[in-house]
Amino acid sequence: MHIQFPGYDPIPILFEDRTVIAIDKPAGWMLIPYTWQRTNRNLQAAIDSSIAGGAFWAKSRNLKRLQHLHRLDAETTGILLLAKSQGALKGIGDLFEQRQMEKVYLAIVAGEPKQTEWTCDRPIGPVPKQFGRMQIDAKSGKPAETGFKLLESRAGRSLIECRPVTGRTHQIRIHLLDAGLPIVGDPLYGRPREKSPSRLHPMGLRSVKLAFRNPFTGRNVFVKAERSSFLEAFGFSSAEKAGAVNDADESSSAGAAATGAVNRAG
Repeated sequence: MHIQFPGYDPIPILFEDRTVIAIDKPAGWMLIPYTWQRTNRNLQAAIDSSIAGGAFWAKSRNLKRLQHLHRLDAETTGILLLAKSQGALKGIGDLFEQRQMEKVYLAIVAGEPKQTEWTCDRPIGPVPKQFGRMQIDAKSGKPAETGFKLLESRAGRSLIECRPVTGRTHQIRIHLLDAGLPIVGDPLYGRPREKSPSRLHPMGLRSVKLAFRNPFTGRNVFVKAERSSFLEAFGFSSAEKAGAVNDADESSSAGAAATGAVNRAG
């Protein structure tokens, strides 16, 4: 099933229950305030307009609202969770605030890390007088923590599993940059010569897993996004075949009980 906006490719629905919908956000859609007038790719505005206009995908679900619970950067693809009600927005939103949401991303970076696993906990803050840019800011930045694991390296690039604990703006991008590993295709922090070969994945960062316990249903939820096209676009399809990219998700706190119950709408 999909969310469909006129003139745009359909957006796949990965999971749905009575409280939330998880979609596979394509690149290019932004999660920004309504006051931002520089783009017509405001995802929340498009959703609201579609619901108000009685689009079939919304009307068939009797949706009155659908609000994003967290953010993905414009060129980041993958799992985005949306709340169906104000109650769900608060109750499940609290899980993000309380760090009870397991999030996993895959990143394609330029270079090779010095270690196979590491954690970065350096604070992040805005760059003064540079709108939209962030940096490591030990003095006044907000606490940030991300765990990283090297999955494979080849031809001067590496495939990294990223597990953000906090949710700061550009957190994964900044923490990888701090390690000397800019994400391929990153328009703000990447190397100009390190471009993505893919229109569907213009930046090498994809949200591939979200796991949590739904406080309204009492069920463990485990959502995963397709990885093959992302890995293939950057020349890492062999990593999936070899098992370097796998669903060790079954060992997660929320994952094991949810695997059979989640992707009914996808």
